[in-house]
Amino acid sequence: MKAILVGLGSAGFGWYKRLRERGLLAAVVDTDPLHKAKMGSDPFPFYTSLDEALEREYADFLVNVTPPMAHTRVNLAAFDRKLPVLCEKPISFDYNESVEIVERSIRERIPFMVAENYRRFPYIRSLKKLLDSGTIGLVSAIDIAFYRYHQVKRNYTVSVLDDIGVHHFDLLRYLTGKEGTTVQAKLYNPIGGWVEPDAVINAYAFIELEGGVTASYTASIAARGTETPWCGNWRIEGTQGALELIDTTIFLVRDGRSECIDRLDGIDETDALAEFVASLREGREAETSGKDYLRTQTLVHYAKLASASGRTMNVMQPEMGGSPS
Repeated sequence: MKAILVGLGSAGFGWYKRLRERGLLAAVVDTDPLHKAKMGSDPFPFYTSLDEALEREYADFLVNVTPPMAHTRVNLAAFDRKLPVLCEKPISFDYNESVEIVERSIRERIPFMVAENYRRFPYIRSLKKLLDSGTIGLVSAIDIAFYRYHQVKRNYTVSVLDDIGVHHFDLLRYLTGKEGTTVQAKLYNPIGGWVEPDAVINAYAFIELEGGVTASYTASIAARGTETPWCGNWRIEGTQGALELIDTTIFLVRDGRSECIDRLDGIDETDALAEFVASLREGREAETSGKDYLRTQTLVHYAKLASASGRTMNVMQPEMGGSPS
């Protein structure tokens, strides 16, 4: 299989190296001709026009690592040619536009996956395995804490939920196997936060999930204290014990005793790219397909609405008909 990579910025270059190392790269597209220098002497075709690349190069799929504002244009250009797409998050900053993109991928049966990588971490897979095996009984409550100082240059307004929190909301869905039903939230720029207008740096949220499970969420990308891992630190309470993920290490707590779980036997450690390629070869829906990821983006969307309105919001998932993307 071969892919056209669109976007050779800082994130795009990481994708470039992965595609090159796995023999999957057909061509590269970036509107900035100066980015070609990153390829060194590599022989892959380089284009500044996406349309020209799609017209001249054969590929089995497209990898979209453009700035979020350009995602939709690139995705639609690929869809026009029935080309499967692996897209960086978010699908779009515009929620309704995200819904339309996913609906089209389903309607036209075009494989579409969002590169949600946090759930691919081996310790997250292990935590999921422990929960699914009933190690702590039924999950009752979850507490998530995320703190980092993460000020990076963006060509769009920074949002803690769009940039990082969306990963944690996705993990909440993945680990529990449940969807959010209601959400309360407060999103704001703290004292000493970014100077950038409309920046949303800190987040508090309380989420109710199916079956009565509750989750509290605290996050900051302007934290100056001890940092958490990117996945955050988790405390998952169950009817027969608790699981804690602290600095990527899992602890099982039962009957007042804490046990470090360092066994990762049988854990799938493949990344988002390997998952997408496998899904194409096997003719199945990818784990974080557009259809699945939209449920995570919906939860983020309603958290924003809850913060803006000051009210508890019911989470209304869009109805997605047809075959999964």
